[in-house]
Amino acid sequence: MSTLPETSWPKLDRDLVAILRGVDPGEIEAIGDALVEEGFEAIEVPLNSPDPLRSIETLAARHGARCLIGAGTVLTKADCGRVADAGGRLMVSPNVDPVVIGAARARGMVTMPGVFTPTEALQALAAGASGLKFFPAGALGPSGIAAIKAILPADALVAAVGGVSEASFADYARIGVRAFGLGTGLYRPGDGADTVRDRARRAVAAYDAVYARN
Repeated sequence: MSTLPETSWPKLDRDLVAILRGVDPGEIEAIGDALVEEGFEAIEVPLNSPDPLRSIETLAARHGARCLIGAGTVLTKADCGRVADAGGRLMVSPNVDPVVIGAARARGMVTMPGVFTPTEALQALAAGASGLKFFPAGALGPSGIAAIKAILPADALVAAVGGVSEASFADYARIGVRAFGLGTGLYRPGDGADTVRDRARRAVAAYDAVYARN
């Protein structure tokens, strides 16, 4: 991948974000290594995980030069500062809060707020969001997201998160979506690194097959 820009969504080989909700700092090294080795270039540790800043700091130190590391469930300006201080460069939130988006941008972070409606999507872009996390994507489905995409700028980065898996990639590819956040289908609390590696390998293979990566 190319050098990571400051606040725009980086050019990745695959627009796949691993969501490690509930991960423990004691297992983050092995799981992070497995994900990166299998081809993931973006990892999110939600802030409602055990000691999330420690996990983010560990991931950033090990993989921050070539992988976009950051936090999910970011709700406040203070959260943005703590994540940035830990070395995180990705801010993912469940909602659209221009103050939080602005605070993350001020720290040079890539931002992906959660949206569900056309109003939220346009508000997020107006606030300077790097990309849009349509969540829960499973409720909207490809047809719902396609309808909203029709009124968005053509270059808006749209990611499907929640209720998606490698089995969904082809359906979303047909509407021009190529970014995904993978959560419980990739990692659940208690899963070991080998389990995560196997799931990551399948997800990467499916992504490459659908998007014809050479």
